[in-house]
Amino acid sequence: MSTQSVQLLVTEAKSRIRNLSADEVADRLAAGGVTLIDIREPDEVGRDGSIAGAVQAPRGMLEFYADPASPYHRAEFDPDRRTILYCASGGRSALATAALQELGYTDVAHLDGGLKAWTAEGRPVA
Repeated sequence: MSTQSVQLLVTEAKSRIRNLSADEVADRLAAGGVTLIDIREPDEVGRDGSIAGAVQAPRGMLEFYADPASPYHRAEFDPDRRTILYCASGGRSALATAALQELGYTDVAHLDGGLKAWTAEGRPVA
């Protein structure tokens, strides 16, 4: 049985998804029509804040919230709407973006570098 490291899984996911810089995310948010999803855990959000307007959806529940056939589906999740995910540094959101693609989300991307990249550019958090 062959095993892979989590870093290899993230690298492979990033090769299959759209990776956006903080500037690109800011531009898309300013243009509107985007659902921004923060997949960090509640304690991370409480400690570090969140990008204004982000929907909170911890990574462990993401697929259940995102799947329209799931009893846990949340209305904020729409496979036909432009969706951007982020986490603390980009690893979890890369894997999560790949998972949403597998669920049929056609316009989904992630903030490469996560909240760290966002704040490193001096962008605000709420």
